[in-house]
Amino acid sequence: MAGAAVASPLCTWLVAACMTVACDKEWPLGPGSASPRRRWRRASLSGGVGRASPRRLISAFCGAGIQGLMSSCLAFEPCAEFYSSRNGSAFFGGDGFSLLGRQNAETTRRQRRGARSSPSSGKVMSIAVQPEKKVAEKERTQTKQRRVVVTGMGVVTPLGHDPDHFYEELLKGVSGISEIETFDCSSYPTRIAGEIKSFSSDGWVAPKLSKRMDKFMLYLLTAGKKALENGGLTEEAMSWLDKERCGVLIGSAMGGMKVFNDAIEALRISYKKMNPFCVPFATTNMGSAMLAMDLGWMGPNYSISTACATSNFCILNAANHIVRDEADVMLCGGSDAAIIPIGLGGFVACGALSQRNSDPVKASRPWDVDCDGFVMGEGAGVLLLEELEHAKQRGAEIYAEFLGGSFTCDAYHMTEPHPEGTGILLCIEKALAESGVAREDVNYVNAHATSTPSGDLKEYQALIHCFGQNPELRVNSTKSMIGHLLGAAGAVEAIAAVQAIRTGWVHPNVNLDNPDENVDVNKLVGSKKERLDVKVALSNSFGFGGHNSSILFAPYK
Repeated sequence: MAGAAVASPLCTWLVAACMTVACDKEWPLGPGSASPRRRWRRASLSGGVGRASPRRLISAFCGAGIQGLMSSCLAFEPCAEFYSSRNGSAFFGGDGFSLLGRQNAETTRRQRRGARSSPSSGKVMSIAVQPEKKVAEKERTQTKQRRVVVTGMGVVTPLGHDPDHFYEELLKGVSGISEIETFDCSSYPTRIAGEIKSFSSDGWVAPKLSKRMDKFMLYLLTAGKKALENGGLTEEAMSWLDKERCGVLIGSAMGGMKVFNDAIEALRISYKKMNPFCVPFATTNMGSAMLAMDLGWMGPNYSISTACATSNFCILNAANHIVRDEADVMLCGGSDAAIIPIGLGGFVACGALSQRNSDPVKASRPWDVDCDGFVMGEGAGVLLLEELEHAKQRGAEIYAEFLGGSFTCDAYHMTEPHPEGTGILLCIEKALAESGVAREDVNYVNAHATSTPSGDLKEYQALIHCFGQNPELRVNSTKSMIGHLLGAAGAVEAIAAVQAIRTGWVHPNVNLDNPDENVDVNKLVGSKKERLDVKVALSNSFGFGGHNSSILFAPYK
């Protein structure tokens, strides 16, 4: 214990001294000082297109000197106490210089003082380390106090690319399912999908990059930036954020399938013909990474891929980062663009798709006896989650509160749900327990229901088991109109749930012409939109591999 007591402040002092030397050489911090070695590189995805507008969200700034400082000073690992004691001004010196620029230093300090319990000293100093038990108790207390709210939404869907227009189309019962046009699929038994017919990333992604990126990444970047704009985080507002506490967690089930497929075709000729970005642009994590680079957000950044449950996994994990005081702002959701020959062919081969080619708008029909498989869709959904006090401080409009959720695994089959629905039921019950929500408070469910007989019925039975005694319960499936957006489905459907809370209307179930005899139509929304005062909304997503996820939203009070 004595050794640890000496080592911690000594470690802190050594790191601080090392950084002070490096800063004196490369980053003069005194008033009026300037360094010819200070070189800034703007890594922007949104520059060079169109006129200036609030869309031009601030991009990351990377300094060569910073990289040198990191490699020279942090060749050894600083002790944990150094990380816990540092703040923006202490890390780079006493005059308030930070990665956000000198002009924002004072604001950043004020924000950090409000968000964290430890005061900002403005100097590098050692601290007294509290016993681990006391620290743990303090963190648990903070966790209970932090609430998560939805302050922005962005979508790219077969029914439009604005969250309000998208939901208006859902309320009208409009279908976004049609014949596939992007490639010749005349030889396939399935020739329909929820295909996006009109999409442009102009103004959101630089043309040079958009030509090389996979569509899943273009959808992700566009929806992510639209969520920021929808949440009032313009470039000016972004400049006030503490970017070390802003993160991105947007996943994908399939990743850059077309980029990877094109690379294989090019390799048949020569590796020299391959897209040099084929590896990074095919990976599922790179969408989140590119968006973070563009925004300069340095908080939690990764992706999760759990098939069609991807978005819900990302949303709940993003919320948990905020709850644990690891972030104040998170962009989260999912994106997929698998309507290409290999994607369509793969799902056809496993016998999962509807073949109702003669009447596409009638093809997706959850809980109907005439359903013959799901309909592929594509797009992206991104939610802007924010810590409540942070959102109130910047005057953000709060759309809904995120209450929590849960995950489980069927541990049964790659593509089929457990025959008794045990994994689904367990997931819903755990979500209620984790969020502290009573069963009788849940009166709206946006179901996973994909238009497959076994999956739809198992989910319905689990819902009735949990909420069947609630006379107000209304259940619908967004997939009846847009198809199954795979990894993006959960986020787009979560946005539909939030919109139901905001508007007081739940969208219809289209194509429910001959309901299965095992379902009670009094629990399902009919063919027209219905008025509902949503108390708590549950959104389910389940994926191949037995991945189950349930998340909960409620009106903010």
